[in-house]
Amino acid sequence: MERNTHRNGPVDPYASSVTAADAYELPPHASLPAEAVDAAAERGRIVYLTRDGEPIAAIVPAHVAGFAEAALEAVEDAEHSQTAGAALGEPGSPIPMPEVWADYEDILGPGPGDSTAP
Repeated sequence: MERNTHRNGPVDPYASSVTAADAYELPPHASLPAEAVDAAAERGRIVYLTRDGEPIAAIVPAHVAGFAEAALEAVEDAEHSQTAGAALGEPGSPIPMPEVWADYEDILGPGPGDSTAP
């Protein structure tokens, strides 16, 4: 089976073992089968939607989606921390805060101690 790709690299569409009970074939332009939604909700399992035998989407139980969202947020936080750490290690001279505030006053509003501040 050909692997799908994602912005972070290859994605295995069947990350865990998938049985026929976990896959629902969708003809083109078909609506979502209610039994697929029920299967995900009642069994608490990921249900894969396929077209021509290839995975095209998945229905996940709500608790699984919550874990996935938390995991994605953790990955994004780690990426931001890594980027910030790299930026702190770059050479350069400090920029005084009043200068930064002046550059971004249209976004941030008047700076602290600015005589024009309300």
